[in-house]
Amino acid sequence: MDIKYKGKIIAVATQNVAVKNSNQTKTFEFALRSPGVRAIIVKDDKILLSKEYRYELADYDYRLPGGKVFDSLEEFLACNTNQLKAKAQQAIIKECFEEVGLKVKSPKLLHISKAGATVNWDLYYYEINSFTLDKQHLELGEDINFDWYTFDEVKNIILSNQFTEDRSVGVLLKYILQKETILKK
Repeated sequence: MDIKYKGKIIAVATQNVAVKNSNQTKTFEFALRSPGVRAIIVKDDKILLSKEYRYELADYDYRLPGGKVFDSLEEFLACNTNQLKAKAQQAIIKECFEEVGLKVKSPKLLHISKAGATVNWDLYYYEINSFTLDKQHLELGEDINFDWYTFDEVKNIILSNQFTEDRSVGVLLKYILQKETILKK
């Protein structure tokens, strides 16, 4: 991997890849970003959603609580890939505490979402159902409220385009459908 550009949290890199069934290689360009974490927080068959002001939208958006695993690209690049899951688990505990004031007891890794072939930005999704509630510890510039919603309310929020992080929409809907199937049995 040859890094062409480094920002605070994003790098642009190229990598030569062997072409299958050929003696040739092809150069791929891709974006590299520190992974993120998202929490599906569940209590009494309700899901906690945050409503966060997003500068890129100039509006509020429903979200799953979460954030970055690393605060800088350098920290991410220095991390051994074998340590990523442990670092992601530490990050989800930290982000839940900061954004919604939860003291998480046992996060359960549900899914790792890949962004695509030309963007290396994984999101680690955790189910949180064991916690105590404290107070928020927001960072400068964060404007986050939260509340509990039934599965049907979450689906309505998603279908009315009030929840725009599409990767999280997919993981969240899959989670709800699996839980509803279990509840029907």
